[in-house]
Amino acid sequence: MTDRKVRGRFAPSPTGPLHFGSLVAAVGSYLSARSQGGEWLVRMEDLDPQREVKGAADDILRTLDAYGFEWQGDVLYQSRRRDAYEDALASLRRCGALYPCGCTRKEIADSSIAGIEGPVYPGTCRSGLAAGRSARALRVRTDNAVIDFEDRVQGRQHAAIEREIGDFVARRADGFYAYQLAVVVDDAEQGITEIVRGADLLASTACQIYLQRLLGLPTPGYSHLPAAVNDQGEKLSKQTFAKPLARVRPVAALRQALDFLGQGPLPDVGESSLASFWAAAMAAWDEKRIPRLRTLRCID
Repeated sequence: MTDRKVRGRFAPSPTGPLHFGSLVAAVGSYLSARSQGGEWLVRMEDLDPQREVKGAADDILRTLDAYGFEWQGDVLYQSRRRDAYEDALASLRRCGALYPCGCTRKEIADSSIAGIEGPVYPGTCRSGLAAGRSARALRVRTDNAVIDFEDRVQGRQHAAIEREIGDFVARRADGFYAYQLAVVVDDAEQGITEIVRGADLLASTACQIYLQRLLGLPTPGYSHLPAAVNDQGEKLSKQTFAKPLARVRPVAALRQALDFLGQGPLPDVGESSLASFWAAAMAAWDEKRIPRLRTLRCID
């Protein structure tokens, strides 16, 4: 048996420009893959047109290029992958893992308890839709599923999905495919062997591994980096008014991201030499030095 070539990815949503939190995820995933002689791919998670900002996808790619990131192959756009997601839903139906749900968000919130990702779905429609109800979303039946996995940064993880999350959505009430489904299908399609991303997505991982098992897809390795937060403890995002990355002096911002991940200081390579920065960063990269924290304050 031969080892698979390491292949990582960066998968932003085009809801606005990249910010420091995005840069941390990009730097971590890039250095992890490339320091092992692997490939790094870019995927645009543009499944929700209501949240998408016009021109943001192209702006993200221009920023990555300005920061010296080199990705392999064409960028994959989730908005062009409807057939693949429908095939996955058909597979879930065949194995009895998918069912229609007619509940509204309010009904779920009123009849459930709080879980690690919001209200835990109480299973109202598991045995079929109530009389007079039509299907809104499609849910994945979890059936006492327990997922254990080793995160290379955060350590051993254990999740009882039905109790902590509940039967989760695979296709939303508005007809769009859920993140959990799309990311699993696309990681398999792209041959991703390791996922390096922010720890704000750690709670989603158990559902994704569960879907991988239901669909007979390989499970990549996982490393969840500390999520960058502001002084109020809020994750950096468009909603918390995170500053967009400037395309001038990229080495300074890259050094800050590397320090955030516990990898600094690097030798002085100057502020204009991206090639020298990346060469030094790859040589110094050590995943064991990443802080084993879920969040870490960003010093502006």
